[in-house]
Formats: sequence, C-alpha cells, structure tokens
Amino acid sequence: MTNKLKAYKKEFELSYTSGAYATFELLKKRTSDAKCVYIHSDYRDDDGLSELCNVLNVPLVQSDKAFSIVNQKENSYVLGVFRKYADALAVDEPHIVLVNPSDMGNLGTIIRTMAGLNLRNLAVIEPAADVWNPKTVRASMGALFHIRQCVYSSFDEYQTQYPLHTLFPFMLTGSIAPEDAPPCPLFTLIFGNEASGLCEAFAHIGQSVKIPLSADLDSFNLSIAAGIGMYAFARNNNLV
Repeated sequence: MTNKLKAYKKEFELSYTSGAYATFELLKKRTSDAKCVYIHSDYRDDDGLSELCNVLNVPLVQSDKAFSIVNQKENSYVLGVFRKYADALAVDEPHIVLVNPSDMGNLGTIIRTMAGLNLRNLAVIEPAADVWNPKTVRASMGALFHIRQCVYSSFDEYQTQYPLHTLFPFMLTGSIAPEDAPPCPLFTLIFGNEASGLCEAFAHIGQSVKIPLSADLDSFNLSIAAGIGMYAFARNNNLV
C-alpha cells in the first residue's frame, strides 16, 4: 500500500495526519474519509488505536517506509491518510473569516481555538495557506475534523452566500473593543493577513473592532488576535 503514498501536494486528493491524537480525531469525526492508518515499528499501541481501526474497518498497516515517503519530519509514529472533503458553512451559526492567511501554523492554531470556543464554521479567502496541508492539520491537533471549512476566491463570494451575518472586521483602526460588541447570535469575525491585516475597504462594512494593546507593540500575532476576538464574542453570545 505504501507505493501509493507521496509527499503531500496541494493538488492531491489525499492528505495526512501526523501523530496519534490527530489521527484519533480523524477516525472519530470523519470515519468515512479515513483511508488508512500507518504505524511505525517503534509505536506502542497502548491507547487503543488498533482496536479502534478494527471496529471502524479502517486498514492499519505497520510500515516505517511510509513515514519517510510523506516526509514526516516530526517525531511521530502514527500517520493517518484521509480524503479531502467538501464542506458548506452553517447558515444559522457564527462564522470566522480569514482573509489571505499565509502561515499554516497560525491557521491550524486558529482552527484549534475555534473548536474550543464552539465556533464551528471557517471561511478562508484565497490566496491563503492550505487548510489541508499536514502542517495545518498537525497545528490544529485534529480540531480541523470538528469544524466546517470552505475556501473562497474573494470576500465578496463569501458575503454573497451569507448576506444575513453581521460583520465585525478586526482592524487597527477599529472603533470598538471586542468585549464592547453587542450580543449578536449571527456574527462573522473577519481577520486579515499576518503582514498587512485587512485593507481599508473593510472599515466600511459592518462594525470594525480593535483589540487594545500597549504602546510597546504595533499589533498582535494573527492567531493571538483571533483567539482574543473569538473568546470575547463567544462569551458575549453564551457559546462558552
């Protein structure tokens, strides 16, 4: 079976989980998309992985070669293979929009935070980091399989599909702090690129939001800013 494995590329139909935890989340949440699980000869199955694969009828293969083929540089002894799948965002739930995120670590961390705050819908505006890249999946700690996500070619394309959501773009020139935003069950939080943030055009849609910070910094890291904003809105709207 390893002769079918290749180092990941964005155009492939398959992607990989790295590590037991993310692979467990794949098996539990997206069983129908799990194709195979590989384990290294050094892996000691004391967490029930082989039993779970057997129950779910997902092939479990021991192969050290598999890990070198897919270029898993991390110290990982479990590799899950899964089919990429299409999602549609829920029309009656809050959304998070990331406009041109460039770092897969940030993207995965934001997805993990979303799942922890009961925010289950992510729109990614291209060009953007690859949500399916194993680095993103690993950074999310398998939380990717707990949310719905969809990629759009532009913000206008997203907004056309979900015109009823109240928009809250996060900007350095925002007019209110996150905790001062009024309760709004159908909200969309919009965050920009790591380097440039959101362009000025976003200041004219919805209610702009600014996270207060000291004079020692000009901005927060994207994953930190998103985490602060998502927590404030989740609390304000009784999601956590």
